[in-house]
Amino acid sequence: MIAVDGTLKRRLGVWLLATVGVLGAFLLVEAYTSAQRAANRAYDSQLEAAGLTVAEAIQWQDGQPIVEMPAAAFQILATDQQERVFYAILDAAGREVTGNLDGAVTPAWQRAAKAGPVWMTVSYHGTSIRLHGRELTSAGWESLDPVQIWVGHTLSGREALAGDLFERTLTRFLAMVLVAALLMLLAIRTALAPVRRLRQSLRQRDADDVRPLHAQVPGELYDMAETLNALFARQREGRDALLRFTADASHQLRTPLAGLQSTSELALQSEQPDEWRHALETVHASAARTSRLAGQLLSLARLRHASEGTRDTLDLSAVLRDTLMEWAERDAAQHHDLGLAPLPAEPVRIQGESWSLREMIGNLIDNALRYTPPGSEITLELERHPGSVTLSIEDSGPGVSDELLGRLHQPFERGGRQDTQGSGLGLAIVDSIARRHDAALEARNTPGHGLWVGVHFPLSAETN
Repeated sequence: MIAVDGTLKRRLGVWLLATVGVLGAFLLVEAYTSAQRAANRAYDSQLEAAGLTVAEAIQWQDGQPIVEMPAAAFQILATDQQERVFYAILDAAGREVTGNLDGAVTPAWQRAAKAGPVWMTVSYHGTSIRLHGRELTSAGWESLDPVQIWVGHTLSGREALAGDLFERTLTRFLAMVLVAALLMLLAIRTALAPVRRLRQSLRQRDADDVRPLHAQVPGELYDMAETLNALFARQREGRDALLRFTADASHQLRTPLAGLQSTSELALQSEQPDEWRHALETVHASAARTSRLAGQLLSLARLRHASEGTRDTLDLSAVLRDTLMEWAERDAAQHHDLGLAPLPAEPVRIQGESWSLREMIGNLIDNALRYTPPGSEITLELERHPGSVTLSIEDSGPGVSDELLGRLHQPFERGGRQDTQGSGLGLAIVDSIARRHDAALEARNTPGHGLWVGVHFPLSAETN
């Protein structure tokens, strides 16, 4: 039974969306951090420009720096968010000359500013502020003592700028995801188009159309298309074999029926009781052959088309011995030397069906009896091998030509013999039973001009 387990379109869509989602999450994190860095760079540049503006406004009086904060510095630091502005001017001794940081600049910060310009985010009276500090000396001043300039402001403007940059990036990203989703749907539909064409091609076929597929498919579908063509090829072979089998069966049945009709017509035209008796004997013999042929046809059809039955663990030695004893008592075996080679000391266990194995052995014996002259030796043997066992039958008859050995298992194949009452179905039935038991049929001529037929069975796990 075929059960629907989702669709390829949905699976591709889910995986692509998951991939886009994971990559999108990384991109959004990167966009957020990039917006933060861009906002910090912009406002840090403003702090640096404000610090330089303050430096230009420094004047000296009696060896002390005097600063009147220029309006330009406040304009540089001013933002739309009405930032609070902080500044401090420290002399060479670290004393605050002017400012509103109230001694918040620590000696550690001052030492850091001596080494070069610094930017830091600190907490001042419970408020996060961004500070920029640098130490300056100028040949234009009356004193060459260094002066440290510290300027800063709150973070509202930075956060607003970063949020604005991130929102713009997010808007573009969502638009990109929407466009990508549409393109993804189009790509999936285009990629699955060969599957739809192949499906449509198969749906349009008639039930008996087993011609090979002729279609252009991508590499991923090539194996499936080749598998379908192989399946169609096997169906063609099966159909052709069925047609041949039907034609051969019709011919095999028509011949004895035609003989019955002609014999009965001749008997009806005669008024002699002896001729009537001879006609009845002929009709009886022909009816028996026809009945046997019909039974073999039914057995072959049953074996080839019936479902697998329940298998049991059987002792093949016992099955062979019992079947041989049954056939040895029949009239057909009285004119042949029918025997059994010594059986293995231990039971030979296989998984199989008792009724079909008995029929297989019976067909092997019947085949040997019908195709060998009276007085021929017929010997059955069971030989164990590592992991397998071979059930074989060998006769001292005329054998079969080498070119016909490979066709003996085909229905109505008599090994080139037309002088017997065989139907040519015996080894076909044996081959079907062998396949049903995962066994292999083999036939070969022996040096004594007889025929050897063997069936190789896998041993049961209990035996191994």
